[in-house]
Amino acid sequence: MALKKTTVMVDEEDLALIKEAAAREGRPESEYFREAFHLAVLRSRRWDEDWDIPSLDFGGPVTAEEIGRTVSDGVADTE
Repeated sequence: MALKKTTVMVDEEDLALIKEAAAREGRPESEYFREAFHLAVLRSRRWDEDWDIPSLDFGGPVTAEEIGRTVSDGVADTE
């Protein structure tokens, strides 16, 4: 991946928090900014075509109680 240098204005408090995190975790500050740019790009991404997401038919409405019971059963199975 080719990197390009740019200048960005940031809030002083945010920059201080980045500096603290970088020192604490032993990572370069630039990694935090690259990660933030990447997350911003992913968040704003748009697709031209519709997604082909299948719909599920459970034969009727599913209640919150049924969902809770199923999740509880699934958690109990992993313990």
